[in-house]
Amino acid sequence: MTTNPTHFHPSSNFLVCIDSDGCAIDTMNIKHIRCFGPCFIQEWELQKWEDALLTRWNEINLYSMTRGINRFKGLALILEEVNLNLTPIMGISDFIHWTNTATELSNQALAAALSSTDSDCMQKALQWSKHVNAHIDLLPDTEKKAFPGVKEVLSSIHGKADIVIVSSANKEAVTEEWTRCGLIEDTDFLCCQDIGSKAHCINTLLKCGYTSDHVLMLGDAPGDFSAADENSVFFYPILVGQESDSWKEFPYAFSLFQQGKYSTYEKSKKEQFFNNLQRSSH
Repeated sequence: MTTNPTHFHPSSNFLVCIDSDGCAIDTMNIKHIRCFGPCFIQEWELQKWEDALLTRWNEINLYSMTRGINRFKGLALILEEVNLNLTPIMGISDFIHWTNTATELSNQALAAALSSTDSDCMQKALQWSKHVNAHIDLLPDTEKKAFPGVKEVLSSIHGKADIVIVSSANKEAVTEEWTRCGLIEDTDFLCCQDIGSKAHCINTLLKCGYTSDHVLMLGDAPGDFSAADENSVFFYPILVGQESDSWKEFPYAFSLFQQGKYSTYEKSKKEQFFNNLQRSSH
């Protein structure tokens, strides 16, 4: 499997793009609850407000319309709230500006940006992100599994469509998880944060020769829907709390997709997706 866009060549007229965390791999909750949130509290020494801030972290990243947001974007949102309501955050404006203007939001990009600034907030953000990755690496493999049915679905559709992982996570983590879960052999390409946003990744893939009505994006978060919508490709939701059922239904969706009969079905699935996510935030 290649990870270089210039080396990827379609082998099918159809393309299925699949998000990783919270969509194919059941790791989103555990990573945020056990790694992202606690490391945030520790890095900015916010133990005084720990319970409320951890709840808020999970609302932003798991149980609302910002579910699946890039880690640095999510961090900027909560730091802004902390700065306004609880305690000053030194250098926050520099960090927010970077998250709003950078073409790539990754550790490497943040480290490069730090070469021209001494922003305290940006330095802490990089340390936090590195600590998060270290904590994720320590999570037991038994707690980082694919959702039931994913492997069987990928095996059944690979060959009928090209399969590309489209994730905002870091490439190394995604590669390790998909390899360990036995999924990587049924994929053709990997697009992660080092290439760009999910919308940019899909746009890059379309330039390989696919037509938009032959591309389908699977995701669990509004960002996945937006990435599909911006590129006028189809979307299939993996519903929060109903992931296994969503994967069980997907072969039916895929058959409609290949027959050119997906549009009407997609409308009902989009409505179901947003209703479900809005309910999960209450």
